Amino acid sequence: MSTLEWSQALALELPAMDHTHREFVQLLAAVEAADNAVLHAEWDALTTHTEAHFGQEDRWMQDTGFSSSNCHTTQHLVVLQVMREGVRRGAIGQLDVIRRMAYELAGWFPQHAQSMDAALALHLRSVGFDFTSGKATLVQALPADAIQGCGSGACSPSPIPEAMAAEPAPA
Repeated sequence: MSTLEWSQALALELPAMDHTHREFVQLLAAVEAADNAVLHAEWDALTTHTEAHFGQEDRWMQDTGFSSSNCHTTQHLVVLQVMREGVRRGAIGQLDVIRRMAYELAGWFPQHAQSMDAALALHLRSVGFDFTSGKATLVQALPADAIQGCGSGACSPSPIPEAMAAEPAPA
């Protein structure tokens, strides 16, 4: 059983976000369930998905007035850097590193989704964001100045769990 399962607690009631988040949870579960023979490939698939997932959210933020230097985007960058390190480590057989990263991601993701992504979802609703066109329909609701921070009261100085950011010991 995966340490993270999709639930209504993760749902943000925006189909485009919820679909991508559900896929993330499913791919993470596949990593956690993978035997050593396919673990690296499953991690690589999760990393590829996450690059697209975070890229999409970052474009939405950029297109609707979130600053390109906000902490939400920064968290995406840091998590992707760690995941790419997992790809590199897995390629040289350090599968224990991938397993630890997967465990940490399962703990990190709900907090991220329920705070930063929930704030983004609220913002996207407030500007009438149309996911098909990629445009805000309530142009008058777009912020005059780029939103700094993450748009959430849950911003913390540490973008990812300390254990996930720490350099894992070589196997």
